[in-house]
Amino acid sequence: MKTVAIQGVQGAYHELAARTFFADRGENEVEILPCILFKDVIETVKTDPNKIGIMAIENTIAGSLLQNHELIRNSDLVVFGEQKIRISHSFAALPGETLESLTEVNSHPIALMQCGDYLNAHPWIKVVESEDTALSAQIIAEKKLAGHAAICSRYAADLYGLKVLDEGIETNKRNFTRFLLLANRSLAEKMVDETKISKSSIVFTLPHTEGSLSKVLTILSFYDVNLTKIQSLPVIGREWEYLFYVDFTFDTILKYHQGLDAIRPLTNDLKILGEYIAN
Repeated sequence: MKTVAIQGVQGAYHELAARTFFADRGENEVEILPCILFKDVIETVKTDPNKIGIMAIENTIAGSLLQNHELIRNSDLVVFGEQKIRISHSFAALPGETLESLTEVNSHPIALMQCGDYLNAHPWIKVVESEDTALSAQIIAEKKLAGHAAICSRYAADLYGLKVLDEGIETNKRNFTRFLLLANRSLAEKMVDETKISKSSIVFTLPHTEGSLSKVLTILSFYDVNLTKIQSLPVIGREWEYLFYVDFTFDTILKYHQGLDAIRPLTNDLKILGEYIAN
């Protein structure tokens, strides 16, 4: 059985992503270990070589979770997989409630933002931010908060015995989140079939010279490496220097390695965060 540390309580989208990742690989026995903060996920995995972590890294609407890029880079954990899931929000309350009986809705601020049109159509319901989507459902259920609703996953609503009054309430239906699977190196190497690796996540800095980034990207293109994401973050204490987080896919692992070897002399502090199978 796999033990996976997630940020949030059971029923969170992180749990859905973890279960989906392993179910797709024929492993349905997954133990979920809730953590309060993303940094707690990192520390939990670092201190136990048998545990796995999962962290959201980007959303098609909200964008990148910048702090998670840095947590992964500084952790020395290895990315061994990715999982993308569609985020579909449900509007859930205690059994017996109706939309007209509600006075307040609780959820994570990003979830509330993603359901703006739906909430605007129900102006009598006060919008209150909370720490987490699933935690909102859990609190309503445990404290039996009449008149309160949670925006959460259908899975969380069912888990905590809430009644789903509406679902699919997100404004943009093309709402997806990408998650990264993390482990200590020894376990990560066991989790990936090297013959099927087709994606890599790396990070590097560049000298502050004209065309430095363009040269790196041109070389990768020459080796048939397909850029899927690039994210820059400032290097603290080094003015106008940036960390570049780059994800790319490839068809031939030999050309991928040749491409990496070719860009190393042009970069500083190049680090491979993980090599895995593209999802």
